[in-house]
Amino acid sequence: MRVLLDTHTFLWWVADDPILSDTARSVIANERYECFVSVASCWEMVIKTSIGKLRLSKPVERFVPEEMANNDFQLLPIEFKHVAKVEILPFHHRDPFDRLLASQALTEKMSFISADAVFSDYGIKRIW
Repeated sequence: MRVLLDTHTFLWWVADDPILSDTARSVIANERYECFVSVASCWEMVIKTSIGKLRLSKPVERFVPEEMANNDFQLLPIEFKHVAKVEILPFHHRDPFDRLLASQALTEKMSFISADAVFSDYGIKRIW
């Protein structure tokens, strides 16, 4: 099964943060699952580091590729079909990154690993 990690899920996994649920942790660690991180999450991390809301051990430009490789995660590009679907999504979320992640999970028929319960309102299979 293919799963998409929310931005916080990726960061909590990398940091081995205990806030990550046991269920999320077991899915990410299971080799049967292909884990993806969206370019939208990378973009979100860049913005948050640039305004001081996120601190990483190294610049996003190095941090993300290194952690993706260390964890055997794959990068999910943003395609036009992902952007276009945002137009018809209900406004359960106002955050543009979260709306794009919801669109990607729906379009690619991926489960979504996130602590944010509102994603279930989109009809996404949310794992937490």
